[in-house]
Order: sequence, then structure tokens, then C-alpha cells
Amino acid sequence: MGSERRLRLFIYARIIVSFLFLASTLLLKLQDTFIHSESYQSGVTRLMAISCLFSIASLMALKKQKVTQFITYLQVIWDLLFVTVLLLFTGGISSPYSFLYLLSIMTAGMLLGRRQALYTSSLCGILYGAIIDFQYFGYLSPIGLSQEVAQQAGALRLFYTISLNFIAFGLTAFITGLLAERARLSEEALQRSTIDYSELAQLNSAIVAHSENALLTTTVAGRIRVFNPYAESITGLAQSYAYDKPITEVFPQLSGLLHQPGAMEFEFHSTDGAMTLACHVAPFTDSMGLLTGYIVNLRDMTAIRRMEAALKKADRLAALGELSARMAHEIRNPLAALCGSAQMLSSAKGIQKHDTQLLTIVTREAERLDALISEFLLYARPAAPQLRQISLQAHIEETLLLLAQDPEFSDVSLHNLVADSVLVTVDPDQLRQVIINLMQNSVDAMPEGGNIWVECHVNPVSIAICITDNGSGMTPDTMRHLFEPFWSTKTAGTGLGLAISYRIAEAHGGTLTAESPPGGGSRFTLTLPVP
Repeated sequence: MGSERRLRLFIYARIIVSFLFLASTLLLKLQDTFIHSESYQSGVTRLMAISCLFSIASLMALKKQKVTQFITYLQVIWDLLFVTVLLLFTGGISSPYSFLYLLSIMTAGMLLGRRQALYTSSLCGILYGAIIDFQYFGYLSPIGLSQEVAQQAGALRLFYTISLNFIAFGLTAFITGLLAERARLSEEALQRSTIDYSELAQLNSAIVAHSENALLTTTVAGRIRVFNPYAESITGLAQSYAYDKPITEVFPQLSGLLHQPGAMEFEFHSTDGAMTLACHVAPFTDSMGLLTGYIVNLRDMTAIRRMEAALKKADRLAALGELSARMAHEIRNPLAALCGSAQMLSSAKGIQKHDTQLLTIVTREAERLDALISEFLLYARPAAPQLRQISLQAHIEETLLLLAQDPEFSDVSLHNLVADSVLVTVDPDQLRQVIINLMQNSVDAMPEGGNIWVECHVNPVSIAICITDNGSGMTPDTMRHLFEPFWSTKTAGTGLGLAISYRIAEAHGGTLTAESPPGGGSRFTLTLPVP
């Protein structure tokens, strides 16, 4: 495209020069100051007109990309013929237009290169030398070129004239070719650089647009410039709205951080709820090293922080469970002896009625304590699950029918929304225990009745069973301690139901999480891996 543009500019220049030459010729003719004959005047006029028409035809032909190279060579050849004919019309050796050969050489060098410029200079020297020689020997007298003019100059002067012009042609070709080569190399380097910058700009734009972090750039004053799609998704603000807004208007927590770049974490309430964002701010400068603005990188750390909290809780529960299991085992032996002694005393003869009642209470409470220890041992050392594939919808339906007979569920509506096609590989008894524990927890949160929905979400790697109620919900403090053993908000609760459910979920390679949806109530999600 660069050579074609140069060719067009060259043709336009020739048209302008031809028009100027033609205008000057006509003006001289009108003033009757033209030094040549009428035939010369008409010849030059026709030559300029033909040059204009040829140039216009060349411009029309350039619309076809395939003939650009051919037209370029044709222009150079035409220039040589044009200058040669012009010299013949304007006096040969006495013509002032021999310098136009230099322009022809320069044109060849700029359009075709160094080698073609040298070839053109050689042709110019041959053509110019032939005109002078033929005029000197009288071969051009029939076309009006006087032999006497050439002979008056003398053979030596003609030789010097031809030699100097030939040297000038060669030097012009060499210098033009050298400059044209450097210009070509510079143009190619610039084009490569332009392509690289274009690709780099597209790559940077793609990285920013598809980044899983929120990327922003601001001015030195803290006004937003770049606001990538992830930043739009977590803030709910469009790029067009955020542009030129102070960053503290979108993220008030970043107040003062731009002037002291570094890293920090803060809580942000997005359109999807509370998020933990890690922020890193770095300044960027222009090519002169002057501060231009700041790059703000926001990374969602919510899942990582939740995972860290879950791991800490799991470690704490594991240690607590191991210690409690040993204590429960040690308590169980003397408790059994105490319960057996009380039973023997109550069956002995001569025991008063009051004492019998007291011994009955001791036996009952000992049995209750033994049941509590058994339940705790189930949490501390859960049995390995006996896995088999079952229909989740049918299994939940059986469990709901069982719970519907319980008086505690009389004011609660149970909804099974699980699809018939869902199959899970679990221990059926342990899964039923988890569902009953979660249902019981929901019922306790709805003393005046309500609704409980059981749903299922399936993806290629996991199956999520969600149990949602419209009860009173949970506070953040409750959710932090929810799965810890012996922690309960109920006056009569042991605090082991949810802890046992959590351990069963872990034994199946899954997770159990809880949340309070924005609309109220509670939702427990049991996530099981797909085998």
C-alpha cells in the first residue's frame, strides 16, 4: 500500500506540473514572447496535453490492484520518452529541460528501488548523449534541430556536457536509491511496529475484558477510566456510568489507598451479597516517567476465606471430637456401673417408696446420659458409609412421609421438588439421618408453622441438595458456631444433630453449608460428589 500511495502522489504531481507547463506555454504564446517556431509551440502543447491524459488514464487503471507494478514501470518509461521528446521540441543541446532526466531517475528510485534507478540513469545518459551526438552530426536537422548550434559549441564542450550529465545521472541514481532503500526499510519497520502495537492493544483489551479480577485504572486524581466487565458485574454499574467517577464513590473503602499504594482486604456488598475483596493498587507512568494514574486490581477472596474458615473449623472439630470420644469412653464405664447399681438397689427388698422413686430417677437420667454419649460417639467416630445408588426423589419422599406422622410437623408443609431422574450414591440410612436433622432444625425455627422445600441442583461434578424454610433465619454469630458440637440455640437441644450431619457429609466426600437468603428463612445445602 505504501508504493501505491507514492505512485498516486507522483501521478498527481505530474498532472499539476503538466497543467502549469501548458499554462505557461499558452501565456507566452499570447504575449508573443515564445522563442521557438509555431510548430514547436503546438508540439509542446500537444505533448503536455498527452501527458495529462496519460496520467489520468493511469489513475483510473490503478483501481485494479493487479496492474500496479505494470503501471509503475510504464510511468518510468513514459517519463523518459516525455523528457526526450521535450528536449527535441525545445532545442536539443540548447534546451533548458535536460534537468528533467534527474526527476525521472529520482522517480524510478522512489518507486522501484536502487537497481532500477541505476538502469534509468544509464538510459538517461544514453538518450541525452544520443540527442547531442545526432544534433552535432546533423541527423536531427529534419525535425528542426540546428547542426550549427551544436558545432559552434565544439566537440570538447559537448563531450564535457555529456560526461558531466552522465555523472550527475549516476550520482542521482545512487543517492536516490540509497534514500529510497532507507525509506523502504523505515516504512517496513514502522509497519511492523504498528502491527505489533495493534496486536498488543487487542491482547491487552482481551485480557482486561476476560479477567476474573476486577481491573480499574484511574487518573492521578482518582477518577475512573478503565472499568472491566467483572467490575461491572460485582458493582452493578456500567462502564459508561462509572467513567470519570471518583473511585471512592464506587468503593468507599479505598479512600486514601491511592496515595499510599499497596494491598488490603475489605468487605464489599455487591449485587450478589457480601464479598471479601483483596485490593492491590499500583501506580503507572508515561514514557517520560511522570505519574499518569493508578491500576487497581480487585480479587474476590470470598470463597478462599470461607474455605480457610471451614478448614479451621474442621481441624478444631476433629481435635475436639477425638478428645471428646476418649472422654466419653471413660465416662461410659462408670456410668454403666452406676446405672446397674441403682437398678439392683431399687429391686432389693425393704426399700422405701421414696427411695425407690429416687433410684428410678437416677436410672432414667443415667440412661439418658448413656444415650447422649452414644449419640456423641456417633459424631466423634461415625460409621463408614455403605454406599449404594438410590433414587433421590423416592428416598426423600419416604423420609417426608415418615416426618409427616410426627406431631411437630403438623403445622408445616413439606415440598419435594427433586426430579425423578436424579440418582445419588450414598448410604441411605445416613442420608436420611441428615435430612431428618436438617428438617428438625427448620421446624424448631418455625414454632407457628411454615413451609420447607427440598430441591436438587445437578452439575457434572456434584449434586447439591437444598433444604429451605421460611422461618426466622439465622444471625451471623449463629452461622459461625452452627456445626460445633454441644452448641445450640435451643433450650432442650444437645447441639449434636447438625454436628453429626456435618461429619456424615464429610464421610461422603461432600460438604454441608448454611445461609440465610435475603428473603428470610434458612437454607442448608448438602453437596455430594458425583462418582
